[in-house]
Amino acid sequence: MFEKILIANRGEIALRIQRACREMGIKTVVVHSEADREAKYVKLADESVCIGPAPSSQSYLNIPAIISAAEVTDSQAIHPGYGFLSENADFAERVEQSGFVFIGPRPESIRLMGDKVSAKDAMKAAGVPCVPGSNGALPDDHKEIVKTAKQIGFPIIIKAAGGGGGRGMRVVHTEGALIQSVEMTRAEAQTAFGNPTVYMEKFLEHPRHIEIQILADEYGNAIYLGERDCSMQRRHQKIIEEAPAVGITQKQRQKIGEACAEACRKMGYRGAGTFEFLFEDNEFYFIEMNTRVQVEHPVTEMITGIDIVQEQIRIAAGEKLRYSQKQVELRGHAIECRVNAEDPFKFTPSPGRIATYHTPGGPGIRIDSHIYQGYFVPPNYDSMIAKVIAYGDTRQQAIARMRVALSEMVVEGIQTNIPLHQELFADPSFVKGGTSIHYLEKRLADRKTSN
Repeated sequence: MFEKILIANRGEIALRIQRACREMGIKTVVVHSEADREAKYVKLADESVCIGPAPSSQSYLNIPAIISAAEVTDSQAIHPGYGFLSENADFAERVEQSGFVFIGPRPESIRLMGDKVSAKDAMKAAGVPCVPGSNGALPDDHKEIVKTAKQIGFPIIIKAAGGGGGRGMRVVHTEGALIQSVEMTRAEAQTAFGNPTVYMEKFLEHPRHIEIQILADEYGNAIYLGERDCSMQRRHQKIIEEAPAVGITQKQRQKIGEACAEACRKMGYRGAGTFEFLFEDNEFYFIEMNTRVQVEHPVTEMITGIDIVQEQIRIAAGEKLRYSQKQVELRGHAIECRVNAEDPFKFTPSPGRIATYHTPGGPGIRIDSHIYQGYFVPPNYDSMIAKVIAYGDTRQQAIARMRVALSEMVVEGIQTNIPLHQELFADPSFVKGGTSIHYLEKRLADRKTSN
C-alpha cells in the first residue's frame, strides 16, 4: 500500500480523498493555488505545496508544477479527483512516465472513453446498448449528413466527440437548420476542446439520466454497484442525484450492470468508472463513460456500504477487488443535493466570505464540504461548496430527512441554491419520482413566466 499520496484537486473532493487516506493510514500532500491557501484540507494535510496563482490554468491544470510537487515531497501516487486533469490521458501518461502511480484508469482507457465516437464504438462492440446515431464522425459532405439525419429521424442532437460538462451539443428539429447547426457545433468544439469532430444521435424526448457505477481491477475482475438517477439537471449540470433509481427492476439492473462490467473486462479497464445512459420507454442507451470518481458517488456508498475512494486507492496499489458481485447488496435509499454558491433562480455566481455556517445533522445525514465559517469562496472555480446526502430505509424517509436537513442548513454572507432544493423537495412530481432530464428546465421556465 502507498505511504504518501498527492491530491491534485481542490474543494470538497480534496477533503474527501484526504479523509479516505487518513483512515487508511496514508499520508497526504495537497497542492493548492494561492486562492486556496486557507482551505481546510490544506491545513489538515501532512504537507502542502502552492503550485501557482488562482487561475486554474496556472495551478490545478499546471502539469509540470503538479509533477514537481510530487517529486519534492516523495509522493508515490497522485489522485486527480474529478474535473481538472482527472480525465486527461496526457496527464495520466506523464504521471506514470515520471515514476508515480496514477489513481485511475490506464491512459489508453481514458483516451478511448474521452472521445465520444470511439467510446460508442467500443460499447457497441461490447454489447452495451447505444442511442441510434451516425456511424462514427459526421463527414464533410452535406448530402450525407442530411441522409443520415433522415435515417435516424428528427429531432436529432449534434455532439462534439471531445465534449463534456454539457458543452458541445445542439438539438436540431428540422432539416433546414441541420447543416448550420453542424458547422456551428464543429466551430464550438474546435474552440472548446481543440477537436472539431462531431457526431449525430437521435434526440430522445423524455429520457431519464441513469448511470451505473463500476469498480474493476487489473486482474480482470469487475463489479457494478447499482445505479443512480441524475435526471434533475439544468443545462446538463446535475443538481440532485439519488440511488437506487425509481422504477428500475432488479432484472433491468442486473442486465445493464453486467453489460457494463463485461465491457470493463473486455477493454481491460482499471479503477472506478461510471457508465451514463439515457433511459426511455424501459430501454437504456449509452451516452458516455466517466473514467473517474463522480461528484455523486456518496449516494452509492450509502446504499452499498462500499467506500469507492478507498477502493480506487487499493486497486491503484495493485490489490484485487475485495468484493464479488454477490457481496454487493443495495439497502435503503440515498439522495444528494449539490449546494452551490449562486443565486438560487438566476444562477449567477455568489463568491464571498461565509459569515455564518451551520451544518445539519441527525440520522442518515452526511455532509461533504470543505467550507467553514469565515471561509472565502473564491470566484475562480466551480460554484459547488457542499453536498448534503440523506439516507433512509425508503425513498420517502430519505426525502423527509433531506427536507429537515435543508431547513437546518445555514450559509450566510453569500447566496446559495438551498431555496431551489427546498422547492424541489416540495414538488409533487419530484417526490413521486421518475422525472425526465428536461423537467427542471421546464419548471424553471414556467416559474419565470408566472413571476
